Amino acid sequence: MTPHNHAKPGDYAESVLLPGDPLRAKWVAETFLADAKLVNSVRNCLGYTGTWNGKRVSVQATGMGQPSLSIYVHELINTYGVKNLIRIGTCGGLNADVKVRDLIIAQGATTDSAIVRDAFPGFNFAPLADYGLLRSSVEKAEAAKLRYHVGNIFSSDIFYHIEPGLEGYGRLPAHGILGVEMEAAALYTLAARFGVKALAICTMTDCLITHAELSAADRQSSLKDMVALALDVAVAG
Repeated sequence: MTPHNHAKPGDYAESVLLPGDPLRAKWVAETFLADAKLVNSVRNCLGYTGTWNGKRVSVQATGMGQPSLSIYVHELINTYGVKNLIRIGTCGGLNADVKVRDLIIAQGATTDSAIVRDAFPGFNFAPLADYGLLRSSVEKAEAAKLRYHVGNIFSSDIFYHIEPGLEGYGRLPAHGILGVEMEAAALYTLAARFGVKALAICTMTDCLITHAELSAADRQSSLKDMVALALDVAVAG
C-alpha cells in the first residue's frame, strides 16, 4: 500500500492500461473486462483488475498531466511489480494527415516538461516506446484495419498556452510531431529508468490545424477501438 493506492500485493496484473480519467478506467473495466474487481479508489483515482480473453489485466487511472501519472506509474512498477504499461488517451492533432478517429501510436514523446529534463542535466533524453509493444500494436491495428499513425507525440505540461492555436507549439508540427497530449514522455522515461515496457496509444479527437473534432458519439466508438487494441497488446505480453 502507498499514500495513493490501497491495493494489496498481487492485486494488479503484470500488464496495466493507463487512462487519465478515473471514470474512463471504470468504463473500461465495466465494458471490456470479465470479473472486474475494484482494487484502488484512493482520491477516486480508480483501479480495476479483471480478465480479457481469459488473461489477467488491470486498468488504473493516472489523473491529468505528467506529475500525476508519474506518481501512479512509479508505484505500479516499484510497489506492485507491473511490467507492461499502456497509456490509452486522447490527443489533439498537429498534423493535417492525421484525421479525427485515427490512432496515434507513439514511437517517441517530445516534451517541455521539467520532470524529464531535470533528471538529465546536460543531456536531451529521448523518451521512447518499447519496440515489442510498438510492433505488436502496429500488427494488431493492421489486422483490425484501423487507421493509425506511428511517430512522435508531444507531451505538454501546458493545456492553455499563452500563444493561440498552433503558435503555442512552435516548430514542432514542422518537425513531424503528430499530436499533443500530457503524459507519454514521463511514462516512457520511468519505464526506461526501471527496466519495464511502456507504450502510449491515443485517439485523435480534435485537430488544431483543420479544427475538425469528434462528436460525443464518434468519440466513444473510437475509444472502443483503441481500448480493444490496447487490451490485445497487453495480454499478448
